Amino acid sequence: MCPTMNILATEKIKETYEEKIECRYQKGVRHLCESGITKIPIKYILPISDRPLIVKKEEKIEENLNLPIIDFAQLQGPNRSQVLKSLAKACEEYGFFQLVNHGIHSDTIQHIIEVGKKFFELPFEERAKYMSIDMQAPVRVGTSFNQNKDGVFCWRDFLKLSCHSLSSDLLSLWPSSPVDLREAASNYSEQAKFLYQLLVGAILESLGLLNNENNNDGQNLKEFEDGSQLLVLNCYPSCPEPDLTLGMPPHSDYGLLTLLLQDEVKGLQIQHQGKWLTVEPIPNSFVVNVGDHLEIFSNGRYKSVLHRVLVNSSKSRISVASLHSLPYSSKIQPSPNLINESNPKLYKDTDFSTFLGYLSSCEHKSKSFLESRKLVNNQIMSSSPENRVACFTL
Repeated sequence: MCPTMNILATEKIKETYEEKIECRYQKGVRHLCESGITKIPIKYILPISDRPLIVKKEEKIEENLNLPIIDFAQLQGPNRSQVLKSLAKACEEYGFFQLVNHGIHSDTIQHIIEVGKKFFELPFEERAKYMSIDMQAPVRVGTSFNQNKDGVFCWRDFLKLSCHSLSSDLLSLWPSSPVDLREAASNYSEQAKFLYQLLVGAILESLGLLNNENNNDGQNLKEFEDGSQLLVLNCYPSCPEPDLTLGMPPHSDYGLLTLLLQDEVKGLQIQHQGKWLTVEPIPNSFVVNVGDHLEIFSNGRYKSVLHRVLVNSSKSRISVASLHSLPYSSKIQPSPNLINESNPKLYKDTDFSTFLGYLSSCEHKSKSFLESRKLVNNQIMSSSPENRVACFTL
C-alpha cells in the first residue's frame, strides 16, 4: 500500500474511533455510570481554571448561603406591602430567593421528584426513545449543557417537557414510563404555572407597574401569565471525580422566572459578592431566580445571577425546574415605564428566535446572550462578561 493510502486509512480509522467515542458521550452520564467507570472521561474534565474549588471540611468558610425567604402566604395577606419590599430587595441584591408556604402540597412535590428518579433509572433503551439534539423538540432527553456545541461536557442528564399547552396531543408525546410520569408532570406543571402567575403579578407590583393608572404593563399582565413554560427534570449522577467537572457550568437562566425544586442533596451554588456559595435546601420550598428576560424588562433593576451545580461522589441529585417567560412570539424589551432621563434604556429589544440563533451558533464558554443585548453606548457592562451565560433549556 502506498504511503498516501496508508495515511488516508489511518485518518479514516481515527475518524471512526472519534465518532464512536462522541456517540458514547451523547448517550448521557447515566449510561456512562452504568458501564462501571471509576474515572471520568477526558470529555468531562474541565480546564483547571474552570473546575470547582473543593476544599477540606475544616477549611470551608462561608460556603453555605441562606437565601432571602419570601413567605407566599404572607404575600397574599395584609402584610403584602412589606413582603413586596422584601421581594424587591431579594431580586435586586441576590437575584434569588426561597419561596415557602406556597400552597403546593408536599405530596405533589414528592411525586414529581420520585417520578424523576424512576425515569432516570429506566433501562437505557427506554430513555433513548426520547433522545434528540433538536433544541425545539417538545419532548427531549439529552445531556450536558448544549450537547450540540459543548467542547467539554458537564455531568448532567435531563428530560425536558414543553408545557405551554397541555393538550392530549402533547401529553401523548411524553414518556409513558414510568406509568405515572404523565399524570405527575402535568399535575405539577399546572400548579407551578398557577403559582408563577401569582408570583409574576407580585414582581410587577414590586416594580411599581401595577398601581400606575397611566402605564400599560398592568394591561399586559395576561401576556406574562399566559406565557411559555418548560419543565426540566435534571439528573446529576454520583461522580467518581467531582473536583474535575460540574453538573452545570456557570450560567444565568434565559426567561423571566425559574421555580426550582431540589431534593435533599446539596449542589446548587450562586455567585454572591464574588464568591460561590452553596444554597441550603429547605424541604418543600422553591428556589426562585430572576432570568435574563426579567433583567431586560426591569431595565437592569432586577438581576439574573450566575449559578452552577456541583456534583458529589456519593449521591445522585434530582432537581425539577419550571421555567417561565413570555410567549415565544413576544418581544422582550425594557418596560417603557421604567425608562427616563436618569435611567435610560439599557438593553436592545429581543425575542426567542434571536436567542435560539445565538445559542445554536455558540459554545457556552464563548457566548453571553444577555451581554450581547446590552446597549454599549449607555456604558452598563457587568463585571465579568466572559462568565455570563444565557441558559436556554429547550
